[in-house]
Amino acid sequence: MRRKILLFGIMALLVSVSSCDNNFETINENPYAILNVTPDLLLPTVIRGSVNRVMDDGWSIGNIVIQQTAKIQFVNEDRYIWGDRSGLWSSLYGVLRDVNNLYTLSDASGFNNYKGVSLVMKSWIFSLLTDAYGDVPYSEAIKGKSDAILTPVYDPQEQIYEGLMADLATANELLGSTEEAINGDILFGGDVQAWKKLANSLRLRYLMRISNRTDVSTAMRSIVDNPGQYPIFESNADNATLEYLAEAPNQFPLHTTRVGSFDEFRLSKNLGDKLLAFQDPRIAVFARHTAASAGTSNPVYVGIPNGLSDVDAFNYNGGVQNVSRLGSLYFEDAITARGREVARGYVMAYPELQFILAEAAQKGLIAGDAAAYYRDGITAAFEYVDTPMPADYLSRSGVAFQADRALELIGTQKWIGLFFTGLEAWFDWRRTDYPEVLAGPSNQNSDRVPVRYAYPLSEQSRNGANREAAVSRQGADDINTKVWWDN
Repeated sequence: MRRKILLFGIMALLVSVSSCDNNFETINENPYAILNVTPDLLLPTVIRGSVNRVMDDGWSIGNIVIQQTAKIQFVNEDRYIWGDRSGLWSSLYGVLRDVNNLYTLSDASGFNNYKGVSLVMKSWIFSLLTDAYGDVPYSEAIKGKSDAILTPVYDPQEQIYEGLMADLATANELLGSTEEAINGDILFGGDVQAWKKLANSLRLRYLMRISNRTDVSTAMRSIVDNPGQYPIFESNADNATLEYLAEAPNQFPLHTTRVGSFDEFRLSKNLGDKLLAFQDPRIAVFARHTAASAGTSNPVYVGIPNGLSDVDAFNYNGGVQNVSRLGSLYFEDAITARGREVARGYVMAYPELQFILAEAAQKGLIAGDAAAYYRDGITAAFEYVDTPMPADYLSRSGVAFQADRALELIGTQKWIGLFFTGLEAWFDWRRTDYPEVLAGPSNQNSDRVPVRYAYPLSEQSRNGANREAAVSRQGADDINTKVWWDN
């Protein structure tokens, strides 16, 4: 009897298992799962991930070191106690994996437009890495899966720049050579010509970057003199800037920051004093009247010196109520459309290009009127932040073009125009030394302004031999060792 009961139980179990296995694979398929990744799915992540990372570094370090902002609390960054600056490295190399996948998928499908876009993004991202750190993995980077290269060599910066220039030139040729639409393009809305303009405008930026180390005149002239073959930005309508939206994931990165963290950053005295001296109305975009003066008959803007100690910074000018907060555009109003005045993530824009051309013309690298380019750059920079330029601004003392001070004037106005654009103002200042930026009184770097990020500490264990080879070639792995183009 017991055997019969046991046998019956086993048979029932088998029937049950058989029933459960019926169409098991079909039942467990997710009808909404993405089984085939396509370029249009990768592109938004590539753009958003890289731009947001740069904006974050601009907020935490870039604006500080170039003295557009200063800190009133937790002032380590302002005193050059930087620690491990590995966020840019890990984030951008992570994005580069998606860039590589974007290129590979596009190549397999014959999508030259997507290939061109991927080369533009690759060039921009690698430029950020090499300009921040110097020699970095490039030729063997992102080849762990394809070629099992887990410890890539660090390429010399000069060779990296050769690669960037070649890729941007190739991108110019690829873009528009096939007919596929660029879907998923949250930067330009699928405008192929806009990507071509960005490719060639970036080439001019990078040629100017290395102009102190090599003759770039022929390359610059070939671009500027042949707009049909090499289109570049023609107005602010061409800007490579990511307009942020009200909903995630395309919100301005700082929009959800707590108020206390935002208020640690204030207007720098260096920038504030220059804007006040020029009677420059852009100060109302970059900063706010001090809390103590707001609503009075004499509201004022007051910047704080960079590099103060914690106590001195917090108590400067009688306390935080007497120091200007940063403008609402970069916080609570960042996702509120007000004409063109909306916070944007920055890759490159028309005002910067005009200042590049002004410098190039002044140095004889290209033909053209340096003063005209300079004036166009200032005019466009006002338009960029939706601020009317005073009718006499271009003739004011400290602004009016003077040939014997041209590079200083160009550099200063370019610096103002690059407010809150990430790390670009820092990169450019390191090359030009304009405007004057001096280490603050409580700096911890022997009165030197940093000119580089140190390599991530993780590289010592993950890729030690190649890191050491780069250090022996480039110089000490610290924030004071200049990169190749800065020597």
